[in-house]
Amino acid sequence: MLAVHFSGFYAWLKEPLSQRALEDVRQTEMIQQAWADSGKVYGYRKLHDDLLDQGETCSENRVARLATLAGIAAQIGYKRRPGRYTGKPAIVADNTLGRKFEVDAPDTVWVTDITYIRTHEGWSYLAVVIDLFSRRIVGWSMQSRMTTDLALQALLSAVWRRKPKTKVMIHSDQGSQFTSKEWQSFLGKHNLVASMSRRGNCHE
Repeated sequence: MLAVHFSGFYAWLKEPLSQRALEDVRQTEMIQQAWADSGKVYGYRKLHDDLLDQGETCSENRVARLATLAGIAAQIGYKRRPGRYTGKPAIVADNTLGRKFEVDAPDTVWVTDITYIRTHEGWSYLAVVIDLFSRRIVGWSMQSRMTTDLALQALLSAVWRRKPKTKVMIHSDQGSQFTSKEWQSFLGKHNLVASMSRRGNCHE
């Protein structure tokens, strides 16, 4: 027989995982979500930055350990790993645009998307806003991390350059950058209305 007191045994039955283990599980889920939102290219350093942005308290070594245990590693090559990267949508708009990519006037419909570029200093993320009428880029932003701020800075530059006088539809996929409360708040304050594709691709 194990030399375990009955009270300790029943406490273990009610909560078999230690507080530390439970915290590992919780933060591992956050790391997996941040990794998926990055297109599965982030390494532990940028994942650590993401957790700090969300108010977590953890070291780089801890994130590296949890990421390794979860089978998460930075993408080294150019090829994008197959799969959907958007995570669970928070605030999703209808696909109002559909496939009507021909528009009659400028500053009527903008589309936005994020891609990534490998540089000598690591991965850089590029967000662009394109006017469907002219097919020209009207706003863009590049940062070292794929965050809501990246998307917002691109959209802000489009609003600043074009200064639209009427409501503009902004079409995107359901990535976490476009379903955040910050994104929706910005749209509401700048006479923009959201449209989102259903398949994680702003061209569908």
